[in-house]
Amino acid sequence: MKQILQNFKTGELRVEDLPAPMLRPDGVLVRTRFSLISAGTERSTVEVAQSSLLGKAQKRPDLVRQTLDNVRRDGVRATYEKVMSRLSTLKTLGYSSAGEVVESDCPGLFQAGDRVACAGGEYAHHAEYVFVPKNLCVPIPDNVSFEEAAYTTLGAIALQGVRQADLQIGDWVAVLGLGLLGQLTVQILEANGCNVVGIDLSAEHVERALQSGATAAFLRHTTNLEEKLRDLTGGHGF
Repeated sequence: MKQILQNFKTGELRVEDLPAPMLRPDGVLVRTRFSLISAGTERSTVEVAQSSLLGKAQKRPDLVRQTLDNVRRDGVRATYEKVMSRLSTLKTLGYSSAGEVVESDCPGLFQAGDRVACAGGEYAHHAEYVFVPKNLCVPIPDNVSFEEAAYTTLGAIALQGVRQADLQIGDWVAVLGLGLLGQLTVQILEANGCNVVGIDLSAEHVERALQSGATAAFLRHTTNLEEKLRDLTGGHGF
């Protein structure tokens, strides 16, 4: 099968011919029909990989802290070898896809031929075949296409954010950042009966949020933005 991989040391992206994964307990083997490219998350991952070592350190200070902890615990040589080994490892990309079940170890839940949406950074890769645990895939309704179902993971992330916020009908809600996740969040909030205000740096994203049902949307650097938001919400804010 073919799969997209990235060399984290050089940043090189390549399509590799690899053996298909094996079916494992409590999961399904899926032939991918569509996999979603996340313009934010995956672009960030690719850009970090294509950076120099200094650039990687600047963009991932959390990994720098881990490296320093390893130096103190294991010494410089062992840490260097560990870092070089990790940088040379080919990294998988993708975390949201949709396809058809080829084999199943989930009797009563999934069987060969079922259409499913798949999730997980360790599973739903950009690959022709993927193994996915049963708790990270769901059946696709008949009226939903594979292409639409490939957005399921991102929709679930947006929905979880709305649920965690514990919002009520009529609440004013600000969505900061109107990329793909932000746009999905706007639509879910609008369907939930909330008054949604979107804010972003991109005029195109602002316009799309209005088309998606936002009550209002503004560019981040709009003059007197705070005052306008206060007036819009009757002084209550968000």
